[in-house]
Amino acid sequence: MKMRTNLLSALSLGVAASNFLAVAGEKIIIAHRGASGYLPEHTLEAVAMAHAMDADYIEQDIVLTKDGVPVVLHDIHLDTVSDAAKRFPDRKRNDGRFYAIDFTLSEIRQLRVTERFDPKTGQPVYESRFPMWRSSFEIPTFEEELQLIQGLNQSTGKETGIYPEIKAPAWHRQQGQDITRIVLELLARYGYRTKSDKIYLQCFDFEELKRIRNQLGYRGKLVQLIGEKNSAESPTDYNWLRTREGLSAIAKVADGIGPALPQVVTGKVNAEFRFTDLVQHAHKLKLEVHPYTFRADALPEYVLSLEELFHLFFLKAGVDGVFTDQSDQGVAFLRSLGQSD
Repeated sequence: MKMRTNLLSALSLGVAASNFLAVAGEKIIIAHRGASGYLPEHTLEAVAMAHAMDADYIEQDIVLTKDGVPVVLHDIHLDTVSDAAKRFPDRKRNDGRFYAIDFTLSEIRQLRVTERFDPKTGQPVYESRFPMWRSSFEIPTFEEELQLIQGLNQSTGKETGIYPEIKAPAWHRQQGQDITRIVLELLARYGYRTKSDKIYLQCFDFEELKRIRNQLGYRGKLVQLIGEKNSAESPTDYNWLRTREGLSAIAKVADGIGPALPQVVTGKVNAEFRFTDLVQHAHKLKLEVHPYTFRADALPEYVLSLEELFHLFFLKAGVDGVFTDQSDQGVAFLRSLGQSD
């Protein structure tokens, strides 16, 4: 009865029955950098909150320290979320930035973490989020985060998955460290090896994704992140990856793609939304589509609410999952459609 009621509700919103049934299947909510809409990103506190919000997966961005320890940090820089510039003013490089790989884990433990801010102005990126420099937060290691999630899964009976990203692998090798090998060894130690394990491993670098599958022999689910043409994430040609030929190449090694929002919905013209054919072509190749990033406080101009954005991407575009800073709202949206808890 619940499914039938929600089907009628979806039809009243102009959603095709086949599209609704696809959405009501196994769609996922990925907590982007943990519960980053409510607590400083990638902290263990943000991870615990995302787990409590029933996110299906929790994302980890991974970089290395000077002593080769994987830590969870969105950037290769420290000066956008910590007081590294204040505590270690002499450690900046010629570009004025402070790099995680120039600090040992012991030194990173000394840093105080806060809400993301612009290092040039000191102002928060999202003004309404957790107040800057309040309370006490730290940069966690990837192993600490794995232990926390697995521990919470055991104590709560949930099966929350992980969604790690290997950041800037080519750059890390230039610095003398093979981040991918280190991360894969740690994942194997914690039982993340195959496609039946609750993990998606993601990367922007297509050459590295091929290396992970073909050379390093990883058998778990892989996702190719798709940036913009001139992205600094990697030298990958993202325009080519979005073509049918590029998607076919991805499908030979990966299980899904992670496109930016504009690569799925380009905007709205005369009250009509404009969609690309990316999702359609990806699905023909059996690739899942998990676009990024859904933020209640940074909405595209063509929608008025996060719920409307979820509706547009899940029900109209037909994506399989989303990265969101407000995973509680994403979970609530899917439950309103009748997806099982």
